[in-house]
Amino acid sequence: MEIPESMKVMGIREPGGPEVMQFESRPVPQPGPAEILIRVQAAGVNRPDVMQRLGRYPPPPGASDVLGLEIAGTVVKCGSGVTRWVPGESVCALLAGGGYAEYAVAPEPQCLPLPEGITAREAAVLPETFFTVWTNVFDRGKLEKGETLLVHGGTSGIGTTAIQLGVAWGATVYTTAGTNEKCEACLRLGATHAVNYRADDFGEVLRRETAGRGIDVILDIVGGDYFPKNIALLALEGRLVQIALLRGTTVSLDLGDAMRRRLTITGSTLRPRSVAEKGAIAESLLTHVWPLIATGRVRPVIHAAFPLSEASAAHRLMESGEHIGKIVLDV
Repeated sequence: MEIPESMKVMGIREPGGPEVMQFESRPVPQPGPAEILIRVQAAGVNRPDVMQRLGRYPPPPGASDVLGLEIAGTVVKCGSGVTRWVPGESVCALLAGGGYAEYAVAPEPQCLPLPEGITAREAAVLPETFFTVWTNVFDRGKLEKGETLLVHGGTSGIGTTAIQLGVAWGATVYTTAGTNEKCEACLRLGATHAVNYRADDFGEVLRRETAGRGIDVILDIVGGDYFPKNIALLALEGRLVQIALLRGTTVSLDLGDAMRRRLTITGSTLRPRSVAEKGAIAESLLTHVWPLIATGRVRPVIHAAFPLSEASAAHRLMESGEHIGKIVLDV
């Protein structure tokens, strides 16, 4: 397969709004040891891409400054030491950057085969959210069958993924969303109850729904003033898993209360983690989640697709908050 010397990427002139994004020509990257070069067919759009465009989430050292944390495409070249993939195979991959481009390099352990019955467009929106949900809800939150899970922001990419995986795992899933339409979408995905947080106090509603017991695991993207509400809602030995901080990083906590109820407060970021750590998550997904996708019990939810040249429009939609599920770029 002939590989060109240059490629088109969606670059950023300077930090700012969606209008700062523009097409650029750059050399096609070359795979290093244990890396593969992928001809990109589709790339997922995620909230961290918006934050990076705004200048608030710089790429880790050594990563591409091009936006894009997840892709699907075809392997076109393998670096030394690669044993799992050969040119011509279809993969999806988690990246530290570089996805909004015609070609991208990915570490071998962070690549996965496309689940059976999934298109490249659908596969492109799997890695970032599925890696994030798996490592936080199941590895860190230790969600068990028969427990309760609260997912804040149920119609986000993270939310639609967490609802489906929680239900498939045998948990009772509750969620919050900002409109009645979005709440209905969460119920269609399997949530037992969805709270419109603009109309009702989610803590009061869910304490009634659980007969005062509370929630075992809460997956939160909000932080700030949601923190005390989450803590109050946790059941005995409950776990709060924080993965984003849309309303701020500074909170207060009654440590005595946390001790008495044996609470766990945890969280993580995915992008800075090592290749080995991400590779371990990929293996867990391949074992536990890819079969669920292949049988249709869990499916990626795509709200809209845009050509790569219209990435600015995709970012405007992301920032509007009007989407349900994922946004994808066709490359």
